[in-house]
Amino acid sequence: MRRLLASVSVLTTLTLPAAAQFFGNPGGVDPATPQIAPGVPAPNTANTQDKLFAQLMAAAGLAEVELGKLADGKAQSGSVQDFARRMVRDHSRANEQLEDLAQQANIPLSGELGPDEKAMNDELERLSGRNFDLAYMQGQLVGHQKAIILLKYVIAQGQNSGMQEFAAETLPVVIGHLDMARAVMDELTGVEPQSTTGAGTSPRGR
Repeated sequence: MRRLLASVSVLTTLTLPAAAQFFGNPGGVDPATPQIAPGVPAPNTANTQDKLFAQLMAAAGLAEVELGKLADGKAQSGSVQDFARRMVRDHSRANEQLEDLAQQANIPLSGELGPDEKAMNDELERLSGRNFDLAYMQGQLVGHQKAIILLKYVIAQGQNSGMQEFAAETLPVVIGHLDMARAVMDELTGVEPQSTTGAGTSPRGR
């Protein structure tokens, strides 16, 4: 986990073309994949990287919605509640898109929280007040950094062009969420806000 999170400082400095187009990844095509041209996988086919991305991202997205609903009802801070509602709205939309792509590519999704997400939910259920707010927002900081890594991973290593396009469209939204989470955490802890736009993130207020 520490190694994964340490990578985000490097990965978030990468940028994508404003209007990137994806045709699959020739270097990551599974040998048995049907191809419409040399090195170009047939539509809706997926490699191991696509499957891993879809399953991990689906579990994370489900957690964002479930934990967001929990925070909307339990958070003490109005800023935390506002952030939680934004997570429910944005991730519900993204979850639907990802589910459609996974169905087209015959990637099974469990529809359940992963072990890390379930542990976070259980912890938050036991907390209240300021302790809840801090734990929820700390989880959001970690979760959105992990999501950025996953999105960049499938853009670089995926075979399914639909997954890659979804990741490219979702990436700036998730970076915006991370910036918002940092701002809320700064407010909770009394730390002077610091913009992260210089590290490849979008300005606050997305």
